[in-house]
Amino acid sequence: MKKNILLLSFFLLIANTLFAQTKVSGVVFDKTNLPIPYANVYFKSSSEGVITDENGKFYLESENDHSAIVVSFVGFTPEEITLEKSVTYNLNVTLQDGQELKEVVLYSGKTSKKNNPALDILRKIWERRRKNGLRMFDQYQYDQYEKVEFDMNRIDSAFMASKIFRGMEFIFKHVDTSSVTGQSYLPIFINERLSEVYGDNTTNSKKEVLQANKNSGFSNNQQIIAFIKDLYADYDIYDNYLKFFDKDFVSPISRTGINVYNYVLHDSTYIDDKWCYNIVFYPRRKNELTFKGNFWVNDTTFAIKKISMAASRGANINWVKDIYIEQEFDVLNDSVFLLKRDHMMSDFALRKKEESKGVYGKRTTLFRNYKFDIEKPNGFYAKEVNYYNDSIHKRSDDYWAENRFESLNKDEKAVYKMLDTLKTVPKFQRMYTLVATLGSGYYQIGNFDYGPIFSTFGYNDVERVRIRTGGRTYFGQNDPWRIEGYGAYGFGDNQFKYGMSGKWMVEKKKRVILSFGTRRDVEQIGVSLTGSTDVLGRSFASSAIFAGGDNSKLTSVNFTNFSAEIEPFKNVVFRGNVSYRTLKSASLSTFRMDYFIDPNNPSRGTKGSLRQYEYGLLVDYTPGRRTIGYGVERSDVDDDDYARLYLNFSHGVSGEFGSDFNYKKLQFYYRQPILIGGFGMFSTTLEAGKIYGDVPLGLMGVIPGNQSYFIIPNTYNTMNYYEFLADEYVSLHLQHNFNGRLFSRIPFLRDLNLREIIGVKGVYGTISDGNRRINASSIEYRAPEDVFYEYHAGIGNIFRVFRIDFAWRGSYRTLPDANTFAIKGAFGFHF
Repeated sequence: MKKNILLLSFFLLIANTLFAQTKVSGVVFDKTNLPIPYANVYFKSSSEGVITDENGKFYLESENDHSAIVVSFVGFTPEEITLEKSVTYNLNVTLQDGQELKEVVLYSGKTSKKNNPALDILRKIWERRRKNGLRMFDQYQYDQYEKVEFDMNRIDSAFMASKIFRGMEFIFKHVDTSSVTGQSYLPIFINERLSEVYGDNTTNSKKEVLQANKNSGFSNNQQIIAFIKDLYADYDIYDNYLKFFDKDFVSPISRTGINVYNYVLHDSTYIDDKWCYNIVFYPRRKNELTFKGNFWVNDTTFAIKKISMAASRGANINWVKDIYIEQEFDVLNDSVFLLKRDHMMSDFALRKKEESKGVYGKRTTLFRNYKFDIEKPNGFYAKEVNYYNDSIHKRSDDYWAENRFESLNKDEKAVYKMLDTLKTVPKFQRMYTLVATLGSGYYQIGNFDYGPIFSTFGYNDVERVRIRTGGRTYFGQNDPWRIEGYGAYGFGDNQFKYGMSGKWMVEKKKRVILSFGTRRDVEQIGVSLTGSTDVLGRSFASSAIFAGGDNSKLTSVNFTNFSAEIEPFKNVVFRGNVSYRTLKSASLSTFRMDYFIDPNNPSRGTKGSLRQYEYGLLVDYTPGRRTIGYGVERSDVDDDDYARLYLNFSHGVSGEFGSDFNYKKLQFYYRQPILIGGFGMFSTTLEAGKIYGDVPLGLMGVIPGNQSYFIIPNTYNTMNYYEFLADEYVSLHLQHNFNGRLFSRIPFLRDLNLREIIGVKGVYGTISDGNRRINASSIEYRAPEDVFYEYHAGIGNIFRVFRIDFAWRGSYRTLPDANTFAIKGAFGFHF
């Protein structure tokens, strides 16, 4: 085996040499043998270059033949190294202290904000940025080719010899070498897209028309596809902040860049017959969301000609070791610079150590055939709700060979075949099934998904230990219909529970969906202010294994619902529904839901259960939401990244099907996350509602408490279940996650990459006299008429997966059994 690996390594070395004519790597030192970060390394007489990382290391590759490299850094004498071979690795380059030249200012370490020619150029870039590129025209259009690839990286002989790959050794014939890092990698996924893009600067409109799409590898896994699509976020280097992985990085072209970057005017030369300045930039401080790199800028238009930058290694971002970006701009005429090529590479790994293995995520986008000032008719830019053309995904190999902007190299061409072959290997199928199951929560058996597996066990004070089994149909991510169901059993109440639902998309373009479902279960109601029509949904509080206080106020629910929805405009959903439910206490010894049959004549007695028929209409507006799939169910790319506005009206009708009460409910929900450039994420959640008519406890508005030890969104951490009720309420939650902005300034804390969270929650509500009179339950009605509020402070990103919050009650502190302080935690994977 070792001999075969040695021969394979030798073969790969020869093969890689054929693809890249010149390769060189090494480390740059000063005369005291300390590494020099951010030094400039480039091939002599060319504009092809990189800068060294924090440890002075570099890797440089070119498709052309080069005989020498030049290594330089401000304050040092440039060093020219002759390359004896086309592939030269592990160079040690030592720079000597330089002599200050006349009329040239040299900078090292932190650069001055005064008398710095680089900053003079930067200010002119700011002045001209709205007059460059596509912004110069009212309308624009161009063709776009995009290639996204995921690769396992740092493939070495020990890795290839691992037992896990026995029977799959053929995949290592496709190992290649990164042109950015010099590390070996193995492609595991590739996706290509061809599009036509249109834009109108007068109306700030943009539209992409997909012409062709092709992928291989894990193309049917929605979680992987959603993760990959997160790489598709557009960015403009002229913006002040560049968003990657839910983080705002300060752009080196930003107006605020002067406060976080050092800038050095390093060089000047002709590029494509345009005289350009080269400016090197690197961070002023560690652990901030910044880049290091350099850019070339034209001397007359002050438009960027070329930029390359890498995220600072100490940036407070999880699971990402490196982010590398290259952009090249073409000159249309003397004054118009247009984006020609955009390349982004991310190195995902569990650890940031140099030897850590992981996955490269690479996106390369090419642009051509620019046209301008061609006005489109009204309605052209309206976003299509659910357009899916199957032929786009079935273009022939001849079509791709003719239309892709650049040819695939030998290894990329082989990826499609290799991955198709790999999926037929039983061992790989088992590995893939395990990963897919952990990611989705479902285990696929043919066209049936068993799960969710994480709901198999639960616990509460009534059911005690609870077991659950269930599943759903699954033919693919674009299924036009789906049926799912479950069965559960509680060993405390010795009762069987069940639920089932079905959805059918009867019209695709406007997503007309019919749904029906029914369930019989035990539920902790009142853990959400705003109602939901999800039949099979179950709150975390209903099965919390770890919870404090009394968790016996559970309700037996029989609920049946039919709904019809339509999405006439992108991300705007209208849904009408009719439902019928019965409610009663799940444990009469600990909790009663009784109400007076006639509040004006209590002698007529009470009733402990209710039956209710209801119909309603809701509007759900989610601007900025990105989804995966075109079927009856879609997956969000990022469910915390978009605003949501939700309006729900429901009408309970007495007499129909034995229904007990007549009332109307109006509910409003608004959530707005805001990325504040450089200062983290600010989130606002506003809820308001009113009930018209007299209703018993089961239909009242319950202010959602949280007795679990975990953070539950839109609940109050120091409030118990049923502690407060209201038939008219307004609730406001404010939270800010600084994403480590403060801790990064504190020694001994900055290296832990912790993140600070603060927030405040408040609710005001009242209860009408009619609703007070009808109450005969075991719950004492109390409304937050004096405003209940609490505040919290937390630390996130502990060991990169855990968050802990400390919450204090600000009002109603003297109530019996009041919880004035609480500690809550949450596990999660966040960048």
